[in-house]
Amino acid sequence: MGATTRRLAAVASVAVLALTGISACGDDEGGDGNVTLTVDVFGQFGYDELYRKFEASHPGVTIKERGTGANLSDYSPKLTQYLATNAGAGDIVAIEEGLLVQYKPQADKFENLLDHGAGDKKANFLDWKWDLGMADGKLMGLGTDVGGLAMCYRQDLFQKAGLPTNRDEVSKLWPTWDAYIATGERFKSAPDNGGASFVDGATNLFEAILKQNGASVGYTFYDKSNKLAVDSNPAVKQSWDTTMKMINAGLSANYQSWTDQWVAGFKQSKFATIACPAWMTGVIQGNAGDGLTGKWDIATVPGGGGNWGGSWLGVPKQGKNKKLAAELAIFLTSPEGQLGGWKAKGTLPSSPQALDDPSVKDATNAYFSGAPTGKIFAAGARNLKPLHYGPKNLAVQDQVLNASRTVEQKQRTPDQAWTQAVADAKKAAA
Repeated sequence: MGATTRRLAAVASVAVLALTGISACGDDEGGDGNVTLTVDVFGQFGYDELYRKFEASHPGVTIKERGTGANLSDYSPKLTQYLATNAGAGDIVAIEEGLLVQYKPQADKFENLLDHGAGDKKANFLDWKWDLGMADGKLMGLGTDVGGLAMCYRQDLFQKAGLPTNRDEVSKLWPTWDAYIATGERFKSAPDNGGASFVDGATNLFEAILKQNGASVGYTFYDKSNKLAVDSNPAVKQSWDTTMKMINAGLSANYQSWTDQWVAGFKQSKFATIACPAWMTGVIQGNAGDGLTGKWDIATVPGGGGNWGGSWLGVPKQGKNKKLAAELAIFLTSPEGQLGGWKAKGTLPSSPQALDDPSVKDATNAYFSGAPTGKIFAAGARNLKPLHYGPKNLAVQDQVLNASRTVEQKQRTPDQAWTQAVADAKKAAA
């Protein structure tokens, strides 16, 4: 799942569930009594059935998940505090791709999963996914999903607006982002578009475009030497300028991703398209609800692909049940575990074995009008490339996204907002 982080049954609300109150009990071997393992996540990982399976094979073990539906801006500070105080973290914690580099300097606060038998699991992961989980020669985290990009759209709203509805024809409408904006202008000017805006908002769109543009150099806000590059990496300004074109064309519903208003906007049919990494399909279905089954569909993303999202599972040393926690982390990230996440929430596996499984390759999604999600997301998964993220990537990103919101709210011009974004990003990175 991954940025603003990282994949997300369905999200009925993004109200953050406080990561407090549940703790593991028992000793490191599991003891003779009951043991509760706590798994800290954000968004939706689709692990419920996997938890029940693990519990069935481990009598006396109960698994509790915390943070379901939380966004990264709320999740990350809590995890940072737990690591700093050496107390409060779950037995397993999810680490989103943009946060991984932030926690690698604290690798000594995580179990080396190589010490728990994970070393012979390397072939279960795409090479880069495994390698990024390493820190100082130790395996700090095991990879979960990757986030191949597409564009989700409302067939019924396109039909009202007189636009093509077939996913192949829709894909042809927008080979580039400029063509996507031009399509949005057609949608906006239609006599009947259902009263919807074309795009959910600037924050989600900017992230998708940035992940795509950043692939050309391999990084976004920080270069590969971890030097802040928000105003020197052309990919950032190009992504900003494209997003501003969308806003200036009047295509945005002006929603900030992961807010209650954004969640409600799905069910209320307030927008017709949304940038859609694989994990977003679970978010849409959960937020939009069963009443919109068959109304959504999936087309290719303008500009030709990209990778947005993905996480790792780590085991903090502060836990009391590290051996069991490591066993659970290995199970959840196994090919079987990754297939479970895919089937439950559409999180695209980072396991070659899982990607080759017919349940992935041949998958269709009835909610999205029977879209061949395996073909759309899985076909190019092996070709996805990771982006380098700097030590304060999330904090910097939040400042840039906040600045984009001021343009949507007509508080600043794009140039004024860009100047503010750069200044605030530099403060956040200091």
